[in-house]
Amino acid sequence: MNDIYYIGGSPCSGKTTIAERLADDYDLYYFKVDDFLEKYIDRAATLGKPICTNVRKMTPEEIWMRNPKIQCREEIEIYLEIFEFVQEDLNKRVKQTNVITEGAALLPSLMNQEKVTESNYVNLTPTYEFQVSHYKERPWVPYILEECSDHKKAFHNWMDRDHLFAIEVQKQSENLGYPSIVNDGTLSIEELLKEIKNYFGLKRK
Repeated sequence: MNDIYYIGGSPCSGKTTIAERLADDYDLYYFKVDDFLEKYIDRAATLGKPICTNVRKMTPEEIWMRNPKIQCREEIEIYLEIFEFVQEDLNKRVKQTNVITEGAALLPSLMNQEKVTESNYVNLTPTYEFQVSHYKERPWVPYILEECSDHKKAFHNWMDRDHLFAIEVQKQSENLGYPSIVNDGTLSIEELLKEIKNYFGLKRK
């Protein structure tokens, strides 16, 4: 029987880099949840799921100029509404091969709901400073916020939202017994990779 290895957590924590390396090292199929996020939200909205329906109608100004606490709560609700579609695609793929998947949508509470064991899930979050420094390197960030009336405020709200989200998923991981790593940039990619391989019980090839 094939396995699914899940890396959850918050954005800009190193999830993508680690998942890509694991996929290469162990011949795993890499399923990046963010690549399908728009499709899942559209599907949820079509089915009348309330949060996804509402988000589809909002402008960047309406999204990013709100209180970060509201944004964080909404983000979690979106992931709850779309998770069945994520699992549907993963279950199709795992019939053919072992899978590594990563994304903020992979909440610890949802992993627990699906009875994913602690040896198949790890939560990876950044410190606030690490998160902000890496977001600032991403060339597409200004395009996301270009329709906002105050770009600086919108970016600050975005960073606060993701930091609040990181705190929430760390708390969920701790309460549910899942391993959690906070990336502050002091560990090299190789060190981080080794730690996550150990959590997953993946042996050197």
